[in-house]
Amino acid sequence: MNTFEFIETSIKDQVGIIELNRPKQYNALNRTMVREIVESMEIFDRNNEVVTILLTGKGRAFSAGADIEEMANDGPIHLELLNQFADWDRLSLIKKPIIGAVKGFVFGGGFELALCCDLLIAASGTEFSFPEVNIGVMPGAGGTQRLTKVVGRAKALEWLWTGDRIPVEEALKHGLVNKIVAHELLMEETFKLAKKLSKQPPLSLRLIKDSVNKAVDYPLYEGMQYERKNFYLLFSSEDQKEGMKAFSEKRKPEFKGK
Repeated sequence: MNTFEFIETSIKDQVGIIELNRPKQYNALNRTMVREIVESMEIFDRNNEVVTILLTGKGRAFSAGADIEEMANDGPIHLELLNQFADWDRLSLIKKPIIGAVKGFVFGGGFELALCCDLLIAASGTEFSFPEVNIGVMPGAGGTQRLTKVVGRAKALEWLWTGDRIPVEEALKHGLVNKIVAHELLMEETFKLAKKLSKQPPLSLRLIKDSVNKAVDYPLYEGMQYERKNFYLLFSSEDQKEGMKAFSEKRKPEFKGK
């Protein structure tokens, strides 16, 4: 694996693991760190040894948000020329499942990063928040858009306008997280899920994610047509032949992602 400054990466049982590694700063996201997260995900996305990606943070927090000191003196022209959110846009292009293991603070940019995950497992006591309004700004890496698509307009406006901390139980109620687990079991339970998905046929995982993502934006009929084409496409794969043959022979299939 590549050597990074602000994250650590590893591969275990076909799971690519990314750990945010600025624990003293509660994993605050500076621009270099965001670029490293995206680059590591793209590396895992191209690596045939990896089927699922697990994202988490070292220390007491997943991420307390953006590195405010880095941006405090920025102006609009500088941000435009810098193309501040170009790396964030690349996260939407990751084809493999991304499972987030979150704990402690999931604030601001950290919340936006969590919303880029396909599934979220949260430790008990975790809190979510978009506090940007309290410092005179707003989310800019997709927070207003992704949050609204998950929880709806009224609840999104409430959370974004107030900047309140959202307890993990309320996040679960509104579909932001898939499961709450004891703090000490967070990595064990998240890795268990990631490993389970890694036993599934990689092409099916990829095209299911693609189809579900389209369902968020497409009208029902257009979404169903898109789904149908992905369904047909899987019938050209070796994994489809292996899966159906194994079913008939009453044995476990051996998927190869082909």
